[in-house]
Amino acid sequence: MDDAGNMMKIDYISLKKQGNLWEKADYIRESILSFLDDDERQSVTGVFVEENLQVFRRGLSSARTLMTLAKFNGIVCYILRDIFEIDPISINVNEARKSVGLKVISTKKGGKPTKEQVIDWVTDRLSMKKYVWPTKILKSGPRRGQTILLPECADMADAYVISAAAHHLYTAHD
Repeated sequence: MDDAGNMMKIDYISLKKQGNLWEKADYIRESILSFLDDDERQSVTGVFVEENLQVFRRGLSSARTLMTLAKFNGIVCYILRDIFEIDPISINVNEARKSVGLKVISTKKGGKPTKEQVIDWVTDRLSMKKYVWPTKILKSGPRRGQTILLPECADMADAYVISAAAHHLYTAHD
């Protein structure tokens, strides 16, 4: 986001074709360097990342998964620090949502899955900018021919929330 809180760029880096952790890290570095030109990199005044998950969620995370994600998050933070010469600041996802006024309704209380609610909230904020989420057309199965959002959209929406929270928490009150 720029100083006024406007989204500058939003995208994702697919790591599906990368092999091990180190190849993924190298690809992240290359992608960030190619994503922003020199002037854009120099204009970055803050680097904010989603804090590591610290608790297990039944059916979703194992100790191994949490450790791998935490290790990769640390590597990416180091890469960001090296590129931008700024210490990354971690923001808890729940605190980020609260700070920007995003209220997630649990599925037990009739809400959609959290990822869908976050995407919907971000979509509402980006609608005036005519942002179009990346999609794909299903090629097989019962929903063949249906256009759906790419799974990466959930991560992009989370990144937007972290960015909006960072703007609110670290720049709006200066």
